[in-house]
Amino acid sequence: MANVLSKETLEETARLITSLMGLYFPEDRLTDLERGLASASRELGFADIANFIKWLKSSPMTKESLEIMASHLTVGETYFFREKDTLSAVETRILPEIIKSKRTGEKRLRIWSAGCSTGEEPYTIAIILHRLISDITDWNITILATDINPMSLKKARRGVYGEWSFRNSPEWLKSSYFKRAADNGYEIAPFIKNMVTFEYLNLADDVYPSLLSNTNAMDIIFCRNVLMYFRPDLSRKVVTAFYNSLMEKGFLLVSPCETLTSITTLFAMENHQNATLYRKDSDAGAGSKPALYANRFDSKAIPAAPAPQAAPMPKQTAIKRPSPLRPAEDDYAFALRMFNDGRFKEAAKRLEESLGGGADARSAILLARIRANAGELEDALKWCEKAVAANRLDPYCHYLRATILQEEGRLQDAVEELKRALYLDHGFVLAYFVLGSIFLKLGDEQAGARNLKNALEILSAFSPDAIIPESEGITAGRLVEIISSMAKMQ
Repeated sequence: MANVLSKETLEETARLITSLMGLYFPEDRLTDLERGLASASRELGFADIANFIKWLKSSPMTKESLEIMASHLTVGETYFFREKDTLSAVETRILPEIIKSKRTGEKRLRIWSAGCSTGEEPYTIAIILHRLISDITDWNITILATDINPMSLKKARRGVYGEWSFRNSPEWLKSSYFKRAADNGYEIAPFIKNMVTFEYLNLADDVYPSLLSNTNAMDIIFCRNVLMYFRPDLSRKVVTAFYNSLMEKGFLLVSPCETLTSITTLFAMENHQNATLYRKDSDAGAGSKPALYANRFDSKAIPAAPAPQAAPMPKQTAIKRPSPLRPAEDDYAFALRMFNDGRFKEAAKRLEESLGGGADARSAILLARIRANAGELEDALKWCEKAVAANRLDPYCHYLRATILQEEGRLQDAVEELKRALYLDHGFVLAYFVLGSIFLKLGDEQAGARNLKNALEILSAFSPDAIIPESEGITAGRLVEIISSMAKMQ
């Protein structure tokens, strides 16, 4: 493709890309933009980059087109043990501290690789953990790896890599954690592969922290070579959401070429040798915490749809959920606002003071969510039980308990709770979605596909921009995209 775009055309296209995708290309990265546009235009079937830009300006972008654009406009290339200074800090400073603090209690560790590309980063994390923790089978370890590109996620799940993924990696890596694959690649060992869960997630559009996406109560979040692509306001939004997704004293790790000091004052900055670390420390009083998810918990919900034909349920009249008793509206409204701002301690304190020794369903549910977001799963389950006792006919109580059980790794118990939720509400789309996801994790692809199909049939009755009940603000169209992306990754 011989075209060389003028600076004015590139600047205009950069503004268009920002408006369409939230990706940010300042003057010093216009060459990267032109290179990415050229490769994206070829994949989308254009022989001329100028005609491709005209199409961008005049045609609505489909989700598939946006994914292709994102894969070419961002650096998806990665390799094992990339950025050794940061990983050295993780291995010698951060993880030993966290592991030591949790050995005497619940041995639970949660790490999120946000923007994981083809999986080298999360697998590197898993290998480091395997080498550090001698009794690793006694631990409940979550390594969540998310990306916007389903094809990258599919490759990551396969876990087969070529020589280029091992550049600058330790000599022992291949012999200890890989075996030769049929295509002369290297396949990662099953005990490492099974430590990582790959999921589709759009950092710009999706809601987190969330029990639904398992993005709550993280000890460490890796987000390297991602923030530099976002416009400043979107970067601030993403970083604040990361802050709310972290446990107290948890770490956010970005690339050495990125900095948070120009984005936010939420994190305390620490240095370890040649690495810069960002730590959540709410007691330090750094910065203000803007509300990101106004009304995300009490979103205006779409009404329940009829049960899908694919999975007939016993006939019964639709249940109208009773409005449970609750403390004074001022107390609950305050707690809800604090929750939506990520100020979980203040929300919990206000609810506990207003409840005394008792509980009503609505407040108990909110407290369960607060405890789950803080990683206090046993206490979260206790509040779920109180919510069920206060209102046994509310399917959301059972759904919430299922999501917490799933986080604990108790998948069969979570399945039973979701079945109870669906018995009470045949059109509970999120229950079908989570149930389908769990069955896929359990290896029951038929049951997983059936429940996801049920979810899609319910979603088809609603406008794409309608908010799903109990979803923290996820739209029907967004959930359809997530389910479709799951199918691409299988």
